[in-house]
Amino acid sequence: MTLKIVIFISLSIISYVGVYWLRHWLLQRQVMDHPNQRSSHSIPTPRGGGWLIVILTLLTVLAFAIVTQKWHESLVFVGVGTFIALIGWRDDVSSLSAGFRFLMQGIAALLVIIFIGYFHSVIIPVVGEIPFGFLGIPITLLWIVGLTNAYNFMDGIDGIAGGIALAGGLGWMIISSISGAFQNSAAFWVGLAIAASSLGFLGHNWAPAKIFMGDVSSTFLGFSFAVLPLMSSAGGDALLLGTIIMWTFIMDAGITFLVRLYRREKVFSAHRSHLYQRLVIDGHKPATVSALYIFLTLLASFLAFGWIRGYAFIPALILFGLPLIWILLSVYAAKKNRADKSSS
Repeated sequence: MTLKIVIFISLSIISYVGVYWLRHWLLQRQVMDHPNQRSSHSIPTPRGGGWLIVILTLLTVLAFAIVTQKWHESLVFVGVGTFIALIGWRDDVSSLSAGFRFLMQGIAALLVIIFIGYFHSVIIPVVGEIPFGFLGIPITLLWIVGLTNAYNFMDGIDGIAGGIALAGGLGWMIISSISGAFQNSAAFWVGLAIAASSLGFLGHNWAPAKIFMGDVSSTFLGFSFAVLPLMSSAGGDALLLGTIIMWTFIMDAGITFLVRLYRREKVFSAHRSHLYQRLVIDGHKPATVSALYIFLTLLASFLAFGWIRGYAFIPALILFGLPLIWILLSVYAAKKNRADKSSS
């Protein structure tokens, strides 16, 4: 345990120092995020600081493989994760078309399915286990591509993506440490590396942010949190726990996407209709909204822990409690927005 704490602290410090150096490098090369309709910032800000999260996570997984000689999942994660990060970086430097990004991410998802596996079923609290059969392959593909992009869409205010990475990484550290079906040392070290490097990155990205992580890291993090359940377990619990830990981003990105699709809006164009964006527009500070999402992710990690432990009250809290929280937040945001419009 002492060694793990030392490694966690060391990765956090390396990340913090590395992002500091990288910011100056990006400024010199004018790799900037310019404000648009979706942005919460008003001045050009360097992006690509998430390279430290990517590099430190990949190096940690490689070190794990060398020490334990568990090469299979580690090399797949490193290889495909590097591919996802490079596509994201290319998009940071010179924007890629949505079609090309989806194609590359689809290829990455297929490689994971071939070499690691796919979800064979899902367990829904109170309802029970639902088998997928061969439908598990397209479901897994959609899960990986969907969460990769959802994470990218949600990287819109200072500290939110890095904060969720920190909280989600801690959640997977806890889950993969529990004895039983989910005990997985590879998943533990992925979670630790993501959490520690994200903590160092947040030293520069917390409001007011001096640097953004960029697509290089937001897509890598979405991919990582999509693959972690597959690395942890082949059971029906895997997809459930992966969804629980990322529930804030999945709910916000998913519901917003469906609403905009229903309204026949251009779903891949820049916008500010996510719940977290509406809360900021309503007058809440970005740091407050990011802290709220981090807290809700930590709450979800507690529920995931309780699910694995078999606590009797957890299924109802997952199935009804989390959606209720989201409904209350959505109603609050809508009422505040109407009140602001009527007073102006």
